[in-house]
Amino acid sequence: MATKNLVSTLALVNLAAYLFLLLQPLPSNAKSLITCRFDQIYQLGDSISDTGNLIREKPVGSATQFARLPYGETYFQRATGRCSNGRLMIDFIANSSGLPFLSPYKKTDGDFAHGVNYAVAGATALPTEVLAKKHIPTMGTNSSLNVQLDWMSTHLNSICTPETDCLEKLKNSLFMIGEIGGNDYNFALLNGKGIDEVQSLVPEVVEAIIDTVRQVIGYGAAWVVVPGNFPIGCFPIYLTTFQTNNSNAYDEHRCLKELNNFSKYHNDQLQEAIQQLNREYPNEVIVYGDYYQAFQWLFQNAPYLGFDFYSTQKACCGTGGDYNFSFTKMCGDPGIPVCQNPSKHLSWDGVHLTEEAYKRMTGWLIHDVLPKLHCFV
Repeated sequence: MATKNLVSTLALVNLAAYLFLLLQPLPSNAKSLITCRFDQIYQLGDSISDTGNLIREKPVGSATQFARLPYGETYFQRATGRCSNGRLMIDFIANSSGLPFLSPYKKTDGDFAHGVNYAVAGATALPTEVLAKKHIPTMGTNSSLNVQLDWMSTHLNSICTPETDCLEKLKNSLFMIGEIGGNDYNFALLNGKGIDEVQSLVPEVVEAIIDTVRQVIGYGAAWVVVPGNFPIGCFPIYLTTFQTNNSNAYDEHRCLKELNNFSKYHNDQLQEAIQQLNREYPNEVIVYGDYYQAFQWLFQNAPYLGFDFYSTQKACCGTGGDYNFSFTKMCGDPGIPVCQNPSKHLSWDGVHLTEEAYKRMTGWLIHDVLPKLHCFV
C-alpha cells in the first residue's frame, strides 16, 4: 500500500510539473517577432545590452575583464565585450526578428545595415557630471544616455538624406531604450547612499529615459520598447553586499525585500510616465518591457526550467561567501573558477545573467510584449 501511495504521489508530482511547463511562455521562439517585419533595431543601454562598445572605448592595455575569457566562452568561444558567458537578450530579440546580431557602434568595421547597438557597460541614465555633483562616483565609462543619443544622431544623419528622410527610413525600426538607470542606483547604493537618498534619484532617472524616448520619436521611431529594472534584491552582488542575520530583511525567496521594493518603485514611476507618453503620441507604439516580472518568473520557476535549485542565487563565475561573489576576486580575474555547466545557473558573474537565463527571459518578454506592439501580419 505504501509503495502504491508513493507511486501515485510521484505520478501526481510529475503530472503537475508537466502541466506547469505547458502553461509557461515558450523559452525561445525564433520567429515570434517576424510578424513585425522590423528592418532595423537600435539599442541604447548598459551592460545588459552592450555587445562590445565598452571594450572598444578602453585604451589598449586597460581593457576590462569583459574583454577576456571566460566571458563569451559558451556561444562565441571568445570574449566579445558581452557581459555574460554568451548571448544577451538583444541578441535573442534580433534573432527573433530575423535580423543578425547588432554591431556595437564603436566597431569601426561594423555592419549597421540592420541597426546599431549604442549600449555601453557601466553607462548611466543621468550624465556622469550630474551624478558627480551628487557625490555618486561612476566607473568604467562616461558614455551615459545623452552621449549614446549623440552617437545615434550622428549615425542617423549619415544615413538619412532629403530624398529618404528618417521618418521613412525608420518606419519599420524597433528602438530599445534600456534597460538603463540601473547603474545610477548601483553606484549610489554600492557607495553607501541610503535607500531614501537613492530613491530621490528616481524622478530624474525616469525623466532622462522619457526624454530619450521623445527624442527617438523625433528622429522617426514608431516602435519603442522601454524596459524596467530587475529585482536587484535577488542578485548575488546585493545579497553579498547587504547580507544580514535579520530574517525580516528577506522575502520568502531569500531576496532582499527593501531592494526589490525599490526596483518596483522605479518601475511603477517609469510605467506611469510611459502611459503619459502614449497619450502624447497616440500614433506611435511605446511599450513597457517588464524585466522585473520576466526575472521573477524565471527565478521562481527555475527548477522546472532546468536550472539547479541550489544555484539560483550563486554566481557561476566567481568565488567566496554564500553567493560565490567577491568584489576583490571577480569573474575574469586570473584563477577565478567557472562552474561546470553555466546553463544550470541564473547568475553568470554575480551582476549579470547567463546566456540560458537571458534566453528564457527573452522568451517571456516577447510573449508579453508582442500583442502590445500591434504588428501587422
